[in-house]
Amino acid sequence: MRDSITKFITDSRFGNFILTVIIVNAIVLGLQTSENLMARSGGVLDVIDNICLGIFVVEITLKFIAHDIRFFKSGWNIFDFLIVGISLVPGAGGLSVLRAMRILRVLRVVSVAPSLRRVVEGFIVALPGMASVFVLMAIIFYIAGVMATKLFAEAFPQWFGTLGHSLYSLFQIMTLESWSMGIVRPVMKVHPQAWAFFVPFIMITTFAVVNLVVGLIVTSMEGAGDEAEAAATDGFREDVMAKLAAIEAKLEKLDK
Repeated sequence: MRDSITKFITDSRFGNFILTVIIVNAIVLGLQTSENLMARSGGVLDVIDNICLGIFVVEITLKFIAHDIRFFKSGWNIFDFLIVGISLVPGAGGLSVLRAMRILRVLRVVSVAPSLRRVVEGFIVALPGMASVFVLMAIIFYIAGVMATKLFAEAFPQWFGTLGHSLYSLFQIMTLESWSMGIVRPVMKVHPQAWAFFVPFIMITTFAVVNLVVGLIVTSMEGAGDEAEAAATDGFREDVMAKLAAIEAKLEKLDK
């Protein structure tokens, strides 16, 4: 029975069915945010939502039966278990916020689609390197924040009056959101040489450090893809070797 269930849940058609249910459930959860639609067909949407949740529960149950305690050795299985478990908690009283967290079921697309899993795995692999980059960026921000507060706090307290204000303003500048006309040019009317502070800051943070993060993520994703291809190649090689061994055994029997 366990072998039959394993074969059933690993079939691509079952995976495609679960993916379809996830997409339908995502659409329904979006429609449930409309008061007009809920007033006209809220009962139908709730039924569809409950059916989708029931399918997810059955899927998790089948996976647990197939893998037994090994079910929890897979991070993706734990992820699915938590997402579905949150949806089963009654969303009433102090736990009403959990009703909004039902939309987290959409994240199950990541665990179902292999290509998306590789993207997430590549991102996780990149986290240690990204941590170093973030520490470097924090140091740069702290230095720039102290300097900006010392230089511009008196004339522009709304942007640089405190270290916290300076850090937030510098973050806005790093994102290039209204940095020139909104902040830098007004500052330059009072401090004409302020460009010598802001331009290098943008060059270092926006075009250098942020690109380091992007580069780390891309490299990690490429590594994850290479590992997946290597695993597929190894599996194919093992199948070929097994078939060759079987053929060789049959030939030895014929020789005898």
